[in-house]
Amino acid sequence: MRSTRPRTAALIVAAGRGTRAGDGLPKQYREIGGQPVLARTLGAFVAHPRIEMIQIVIHSDDRALYDDCVPQNGKLLPPVAGGDSRAESVLAGLRALAERGETDGVLIHDAARPFVSPEMIDRVVNALNGAEGALAMLPAVDAMRHVDAKGRIGADVSRAGICRAQTPQGFRLARLLDAFAETEAKGTLADHPDDAAIAFAHGLDVVAVHGEAANFKLTMPEDFAMAERLLAVPDVRHGQGFDVHAFCEGDHVTLCGISVPHDKGLSGHSDADVGLHALTDAILGGAAMGDIGQHFPPSDPQWKGADSAHFLAHAVALVREAGFVLSNLDVTLMCERPKIGPHALVMRERIADICGLDVARVSVKATTTERLGFCGREEGIAALASACLIGGNV
Repeated sequence: MRSTRPRTAALIVAAGRGTRAGDGLPKQYREIGGQPVLARTLGAFVAHPRIEMIQIVIHSDDRALYDDCVPQNGKLLPPVAGGDSRAESVLAGLRALAERGETDGVLIHDAARPFVSPEMIDRVVNALNGAEGALAMLPAVDAMRHVDAKGRIGADVSRAGICRAQTPQGFRLARLLDAFAETEAKGTLADHPDDAAIAFAHGLDVVAVHGEAANFKLTMPEDFAMAERLLAVPDVRHGQGFDVHAFCEGDHVTLCGISVPHDKGLSGHSDADVGLHALTDAILGGAAMGDIGQHFPPSDPQWKGADSAHFLAHAVALVREAGFVLSNLDVTLMCERPKIGPHALVMRERIADICGLDVARVSVKATTTERLGFCGREEGIAALASACLIGGNV
């Protein structure tokens, strides 16, 4: 047996009706993640450098659907019409490839498996160096039992040596075509569950390669729901906030929701909590909802001396109503005095309580400005905050 790598084509089987997937378009033309299933599957093979051409088998009624969803690409051969069964469709594709005479290896793949990886394609192609066929498989890991017609559990089934077959299934084209033709002549194409079964029945040397759980077949409505979850791209937003307040007469400062003893106070319309003000702006900014001054104007007397925890809680409620989840919050306080370190954990806990977060998602840090500028001259305190928001529908 020769050991050189065969020139390889992909044969994508897309002629089925997919009735178990529910009403609507045939499943290969339905969208997941904003792209038709067939287009996503083809993309994996078009992008693979070891696939030299792609033959697609479609239902005779689906040419308009095919043309609408499949982009032009030099690797794609004109589609051929399939038959009444999967095996008949595969045979039509094999014959079309054989007529071209340009390839001697073929990877047969279900259009409804859009998550095939480059690594899996490589494993199947590599296996054809020393075998007439290769089949992607996953070992059975769940307990297996017989179930009778009434749905009652029967005897256990040993998992030893039991695997689940996937696609792609790779073969030497000429040998597989002979096996299919002989099976067709006997009228038994429909008796075989997949291509490897026909190959095995005709004595081809077929080896197993490692499959992947992510390479599942879209069959039932819940499979499409799972595919959408896998493809969902989170809407991640980042917001920043900055605030500064000057010192004034007093005996404490309010920072990040707690009272810290000091020989001065902070001047402001509310409680002048620079930490919570910066954090409120960061959260509002991440959701593009304005700033603290728009929601709580300093000219409004009702906010005179107000607890800034109210501002922060309001911002959190707004972004959650918009569908966002707070991922983490980070505040940096800039001052020479008072010392923040001894109070940082209590500050984190207070912010976490206001925002309904785990304290592990809240950071409070402090730095000096090396005696430079407004903060270095101890004229006041500044704060810089950032917030990460995930999700959302705004």
